[in-house]
Amino acid sequence: MVKLVSNKRANVQITKYFFMSHLNTIAPKVTTLNHLKQLQAQIICTSLHHQNQWLALLISLCKRLHAPPPYTRLIFNLAHQPNVFVFKNLLKYYSQLGSHNDVITLYNQTQKCDTKTDASVYPIVIKSAGNAGIVFHAHLLKMGHCCDCYVRNSIMDMYAKYGPIETARELFDEMCDRNVVDWNSMISGYWKWGNEIEARRLFSIMPERNVISWTAMVSGYSRIKDLESARRYFYEMPEKSVVSWNAMLSGYAQNGFPEEAINVFDEMMNAGVKPDETTLVAVISACSLHGDPRLAESLVKMIDEKGIRLNYFVKTALLDMYAKCGSIVVARKIFDELGAYRNSVTWNAMISAYARVGDLSSARELFDRMPEKNVVSWNSMIAGYAQNGQSAMAIEVFKEMITTKDSKPDEVTMVSVTSACGHLGALELGNWAAKILTENHIKLSISGYNSLIFMYSKCGSMKDAKKIFQDMKTRDVISYNTLITGFAAYGHGLEAVELMCKMEEESIEPDRITLIGVLTACSHAGLLEEGKKVFESIKAPETDHYACMVDLLGRVGKLDEAKSLIEEMPMHPHAGIYGSLLNASRVHKRVDLGELAANKLFEIEPENSGNYVLLSNLYASLGRWEDVNRVRGAMRKGGVKKTTGWSWVEYGGKMHKFIVGDQSHERSEDIYRILAEMKKKMRISGYIADKSCVLRDVEEEEKEDMVSTHSEKLAIAFALLVSEAGEVIRVVKNLRVCWDCHLAIKMVSMLEGREIIVRDNNRFHCFNNGVCSCKDNCFKLPGGDGGMSRCSVVGCARGLDFLVWHQTFCD
Repeated sequence: MVKLVSNKRANVQITKYFFMSHLNTIAPKVTTLNHLKQLQAQIICTSLHHQNQWLALLISLCKRLHAPPPYTRLIFNLAHQPNVFVFKNLLKYYSQLGSHNDVITLYNQTQKCDTKTDASVYPIVIKSAGNAGIVFHAHLLKMGHCCDCYVRNSIMDMYAKYGPIETARELFDEMCDRNVVDWNSMISGYWKWGNEIEARRLFSIMPERNVISWTAMVSGYSRIKDLESARRYFYEMPEKSVVSWNAMLSGYAQNGFPEEAINVFDEMMNAGVKPDETTLVAVISACSLHGDPRLAESLVKMIDEKGIRLNYFVKTALLDMYAKCGSIVVARKIFDELGAYRNSVTWNAMISAYARVGDLSSARELFDRMPEKNVVSWNSMIAGYAQNGQSAMAIEVFKEMITTKDSKPDEVTMVSVTSACGHLGALELGNWAAKILTENHIKLSISGYNSLIFMYSKCGSMKDAKKIFQDMKTRDVISYNTLITGFAAYGHGLEAVELMCKMEEESIEPDRITLIGVLTACSHAGLLEEGKKVFESIKAPETDHYACMVDLLGRVGKLDEAKSLIEEMPMHPHAGIYGSLLNASRVHKRVDLGELAANKLFEIEPENSGNYVLLSNLYASLGRWEDVNRVRGAMRKGGVKKTTGWSWVEYGGKMHKFIVGDQSHERSEDIYRILAEMKKKMRISGYIADKSCVLRDVEEEEKEDMVSTHSEKLAIAFALLVSEAGEVIRVVKNLRVCWDCHLAIKMVSMLEGREIIVRDNNRFHCFNNGVCSCKDNCFKLPGGDGGMSRCSVVGCARGLDFLVWHQTFCD
């Protein structure tokens, strides 16, 4: 009986031995995730699934097949006491994924488990640690591992990449037995730090070169945008690997030559070189940057014709390409197909795609479903709201981000947040955002400083905007444009002209937006001669430059000259030009030119209610009520709805919004009490309401009631209610401030001893001691709370502000 049991055990051991040999034989033949799962099932059936030998093998296959991280981690968790091989294979897996934090976390786990690690682990860990890898140098010296050539090279490579490069060179010079890998690390390091001369010198004297040496030169010249030299080294290579082709292809892709990148890809395929995922990601990314659907389709067709299989890294790049080319449906199809292979890059690409086309509900739905958010996820959502006119939501998401503490904000985050604060005119929130910048030690690039200039300019704090500008060590054309636009909004024409001169002294060439900004500033300041000089200096004026000049001529009363300029234009006038003429006609009561401009506008943009309102204002100011009713009838017939006028004021970290006659605010009763008190004080001081802005033929008393509850008056009454005595009041209004409100606010500033800054859709009005910074030049005749004073630029109310915002935050 004992002998029988013994024989059975022996047979089981023999069977298991042969089965293990079988597993070792079939392991190299595993080529798909399904094959891998079948192999794992066989290992489980033979009760080998807790043994480190087989777990290490399975994880190694996961690395080769790019298996999903959750699946790979599940295999690792089967180990009761993982040995160095299991740990090492998972470290390699995470390193290949680029999951550097997971590498460091896993390494720390090995230390806690007292797992004995050999020298081969450290090159992986040092690579993932980045510039923090310096902490391993002393540890490895103590352990005696620095004699290992792989460890030695990883330390030198770390210094070459992250600095100081001099330390890397010292280690290199101390080596008695340098190999080609060491030479290559130094050459790559010098390219990283922009030292072309030393990289070229080392390449010329190295005793032997391999394909990586040549590839480093191709990548280096591509990095400094010398594609001619990169191409020369590429074609002089004795032999090329897929990495060499990738370097040349990426050089073209990253320097904005997607078509050349696709040509290299085609050449590579014809040479019989099998592309890897880096090849495909690079060429797909080139198409993404170009955003050309035609180019994208030609690439996809080529990939299909060659029968190239796509893994989930490549599919993620493909998703991003389709998204940036506007093919959202195809992008979403790929996203859904990826399933368990979706990573943070995939989620972020899809969220950004939806945000880019303004589908914020779909973007938010994905954002809320994300299993794990990183800073890019938050940035995509915040930027999506900020760039689609939902500034308040952008700030709310940012508040949520810093509350969760999952991700720290970076410069990209803060650029979107400051943009949102600027659009809201929320100085209190803007200062809070600036404080977060300081507290988190976020280093700003030029674009970061430009966003602060934009924010302070839009929040009515030109002093802070100028300080940021002056403190900048390096400025670009956008820096100047942003500050010039701020001066324009304040009517500081001379400052804008002087700033353009300073710009030229710094050898920064003014662009079209610079000139639009300066011309707008001259217009708001009534500087006709200065504006003419600037306009005449433009070699080939564009339509927007003509629009600014028409606006300037209209403001100073030279309407016939403005009309002549329009007739002499070499291009077709856009809506902004006729809008400027219509507004000037309203101010100066030129019905003939007003009707001419309005009729043109009704053809160009029939749905813009502002044009109808301006013409109605013109008729109403002359008492032509039949014509007013005719225009209103045309609006009704065309389904054109008048834009609602609203104003908001910041208090307690929130924006409080009001419309004409608004009684919805929680403190409405107190607001109307303050309003009545203001009205009483103003009447004693001689205020008489100007009712000519009312576009209806009603009783005088009813007209007075209409103008007395305009949105800006309600906003100012609320600000007086909640703010401290002497505190500056800041109000933002979506339309033009009417003459009666302008007059009333001047009196309130004097009676209450307050500085009141109002940003309407055209400019800033700074009221102090009964005087406005615009010197009443904007209000020769009344407007109306529902009136749309358009900006002359690009034919829309957003105008110059939109151009500068787009250049600052989107280009």
